[in-house]
Amino acid sequence: MFQSITKKPLWVSLLIAFAIVAVIVLAFFSSLDFFTRHGEEVEVPNVTGKLLEEATSSLEAEGFEVVIQDSIYRDTVKPLAVIRQFPESESKVKSNRTIYLTVNRAVPPEVVMPNLVGMSIRNAAIVLKQFGLKMGDTSYRPDFAKNSVLVQKYDGKEIKAGTKLPMGTPISLVLGSGLSNVDMAVPDLFGLTYSGARDLLQTSGINFGAIVLDPDVKDTSTAFVYRQSPDRLTADRRANRIRPGQMIDIWLSTKKPVRDTTATTPRVVTPVENNY
Repeated sequence: MFQSITKKPLWVSLLIAFAIVAVIVLAFFSSLDFFTRHGEEVEVPNVTGKLLEEATSSLEAEGFEVVIQDSIYRDTVKPLAVIRQFPESESKVKSNRTIYLTVNRAVPPEVVMPNLVGMSIRNAAIVLKQFGLKMGDTSYRPDFAKNSVLVQKYDGKEIKAGTKLPMGTPISLVLGSGLSNVDMAVPDLFGLTYSGARDLLQTSGINFGAIVLDPDVKDTSTAFVYRQSPDRLTADRRANRIRPGQMIDIWLSTKKPVRDTTATTPRVVTPVENNY
């Protein structure tokens, strides 16, 4: 009699089992919203421009995780400042979402100084930008190559191509202003060292042309000028004339020359006026 009461048909047991499974599944999905905060979204704060430490504190206070995705360099932005963020500000996301940041590097990377000499100022500006450098001050000196780069400088000193510099460094350029309309007597370079002749020509706005070295010359800075073209005098012993921006060719030797004062006829030179 007892067995007949407790014993149930198989279909009833199966029904009870399915009911239990359904209750468990329903309870699981009902609690899923609680654990994942489904439907609970917050607005991403704007941290662009803030320093990394401040940006991280602000995001973590809202329940976000912070990951530095990348670092780049911009000389117009403070070191370690946030340049980009993803998701962007004002986006609606879950509070436990990861925010990826791109920050400005604390130390600028090094770049190589290009050779700008001979380029037009326009091309020089393009090349500087391509190499990650900036255009600094520009100045002019007389030279037939108008608006062409004659000298490239960093911190007031001439800088050679291939020198490494911090990205964003300003480079100053000396440009040719063209030939002057005023002429002058050709400077007398005879007996001067190369360095002395160079300094004299720079004050006159005249440049070196060809520099011819004797075989024994090893150091041009201490070598002596024993010949120049155009010479200081014409064939009829008049002062030769030259314009700022033109050039003088020189010949150098290790021995200091002595001027021949007994010569009655100077070496024949072609007057510069004929070359204008």
